[in-house]
Amino acid sequence: QVQLVESGGASVQAGGSLRLSCAASGYTSSGCMGWFRQAPGKDREGVAVIDRMGRLQYADSARGRFTISKDSAKNTLYLQMNSLKPEDTATYYCAAEPSNRGTCYIVPGRFPYWGQGTQVTVSS
Repeated sequence: QVQLVESGGASVQAGGSLRLSCAASGYTSSGCMGWFRQAPGKDREGVAVIDRMGRLQYADSARGRFTISKDSAKNTLYLQMNSLKPEDTATYYCAAEPSNRGTCYIVPGRFPYWGQGTQVTVSS
């Protein structure tokens, strides 16, 4: 059974940094893994994804400020977030699509497994 557990969310001031972690269990870190976020009253949106070869994709809102990475030995996914803005405030979710051996897409509906989320609040 695939399980994803996020951690690292916090309240920070604008301009600050956070690193989110997602510990995966129940499968090896193959396929696609990604970070998504959802703000109150808004749809869930993609932030960044990484495929089994380590290729990365970012949403425009994240590019240049956020970095996705994974440690396959630890089965852990990370999201380093720098230069945080109030509009980054959301619940951040880790997601996995283990069966995908090809291109990953930053589309929430493609990911069958989700963590419970971790809250990030950025104040101005």
